[in-house]
Amino acid sequence: MKRILILTVIVAMLSCRAYAVEKVGADSITVPASSAVLMEKNSGEVIYEKNAHAKMAPASVTKVMTLLLVMEEIESGRMSESDMVTCSAHASSMGGSQIWLEEGEQMSVHDMLKAVSVVSANDCAVALAEHIAGSEESFVARMNERAAELGMSDTHFVDCTGLTDSAEHYTTAYDIALMSRKLLEYDRIRNYTTIWMDTLRDGKAQLVNTNKLIRFYKGATGLKTGFTTNAMYCLSASAERDGNEYIAVVMHAATSVDRFESAKTLLNYAFANYTVCPLRSPDALPPVRVALGERDSVQPVYGGESGMLIEKSKLGKLSYEFSLPESLEAPVSANEQIGEMIVYSGGSELTRVPLLAGNDVNRLTFFKLYGRLIERIFGG
Repeated sequence: MKRILILTVIVAMLSCRAYAVEKVGADSITVPASSAVLMEKNSGEVIYEKNAHAKMAPASVTKVMTLLLVMEEIESGRMSESDMVTCSAHASSMGGSQIWLEEGEQMSVHDMLKAVSVVSANDCAVALAEHIAGSEESFVARMNERAAELGMSDTHFVDCTGLTDSAEHYTTAYDIALMSRKLLEYDRIRNYTTIWMDTLRDGKAQLVNTNKLIRFYKGATGLKTGFTTNAMYCLSASAERDGNEYIAVVMHAATSVDRFESAKTLLNYAFANYTVCPLRSPDALPPVRVALGERDSVQPVYGGESGMLIEKSKLGKLSYEFSLPESLEAPVSANEQIGEMIVYSGGSELTRVPLLAGNDVNRLTFFKLYGRLIERIFGG
């Protein structure tokens, strides 16, 4: 016999953060760009797409992958923000956006990250790549390996900046969203991508963010602009409000205004029409008894995602139904599924969340079982 626990919560008050905005259909969105994607950051769910898998030149949005590899080096402890990086002749020769590093000039990883994130400095991007991998070519190989690991099946890089006009340097709006989502897992990157204005070289070099949304869009968290004649105007934009974060990717827009307005349109649509509902009960999960185990019970824990993207128009009363056995028989293995939680909205099932054993419970050996029996007979 299984025990069923039901908990109902009024979504608009307790469970899901919502705005009082009327929902409009995704087909009503007008994006003046050749390709676009709108993705929820935590789940990776795509809300809107337009030619999402069309291969195009990404320009400096390429640097999302460059920044991701730098963040992973820092998080692993192999590099720190205080490390000094020496600019090579190759790095100093970069054209396009730059801070005019001279060959042999040294700058901290922190300052170079600031330059790449704020003004898209190509010289700093190459210097960081060489510092990590020894050469830009070796770093680009890592970029392509990481892209494959992230499922970016329509991407191939030939440099770490996006300066090249090579037909072999391409990606898609969807793949950009994937690497942007991964980069945003590192909270540290926001220390750089949310800078509007700053300085380098003791105040002698002024920086103003190429991403105008940082200054003018509520909740903007980044992420990267790009432009070349071939790629035209590109943007990976991210924004967070009340715990909900979305990524809007725009590629091949005709003007800079078009790319920013397109991103704003997508982000506005997401915030107005979607929210993330918790897939966790406000009440503690009860322990489950274990027969013939070295421990008397096992504590259930949640598996799967902690939240779920949902259209606000579908919100009603949110109900959690827990299905757990009255008891289990040892042995029980940690992370073994022992039940599930069913989430309903307005009586309709939304999803099921696995409930897992939080710890191992070994089966009692014959001697331990015999010892317990003796203890019960003769114990106080």
